Amino acid sequence: MEIHKKIVLNESQRPVAVQIPIEEFERVEEVIENFGLAKLMDDVSGDEQLSLHEAKSFYKSLKENVEGQI
Repeated sequence: MEIHKKIVLNESQRPVAVQIPIEEFERVEEVIENFGLAKLMDDVSGDEQLSLHEAKSFYKSLKENVEGQI
């Protein structure tokens, strides 16, 4: 992936920031998010799996808990 970056300098000509086109930023952001998701999936691969019924019950309890706090 090629990134077209522009270095922003301060008054002392020291680099303080980098500008990249928004399209390239969005691609970088997507790559980082996908990497994080893949890592999370690997981290929990050995965890207990819920049945569909258990997952729905768990989700419902979470939703009720959040709505009860509002």
